[in-house]
Amino acid sequence: MAKVEIYTTPTCPYCYAAKALLDDKGVQYEEITVLDPDLRAKMTERAHGRRTVPQIFVGDTHVGGYDDMAALDRQGNLDPLLQA
Repeated sequence: MAKVEIYTTPTCPYCYAAKALLDDKGVQYEEITVLDPDLRAKMTERAHGRRTVPQIFVGDTHVGGYDDMAALDRQGNLDPLLQA
C-alpha cells in the first residue's frame, strides 16, 4: 500500500470528508495539520502552489483536494493508485 499524506486544518469540512473516504477504504494515512506557517508553506510548495486544504498525496503523486480524490474514486482510479 502506498504512503498517504493529507494536509489538513481542524475546522475544514472537506478534510473530514477526505479522511472519511480513506477510512471507509481502510487506508492508513499521515495527517499533517498546517496551522503552523512553515508546514503550510511546505504543503504549498509540494502542491505546486495550491494553498487550500486538504492537499492529498499518495506516494509521490499529488492527488489534489477532496473533490479530486473523490473524482478519482468514482472513476475507479483511486484504488489502483493506493495499491501502487
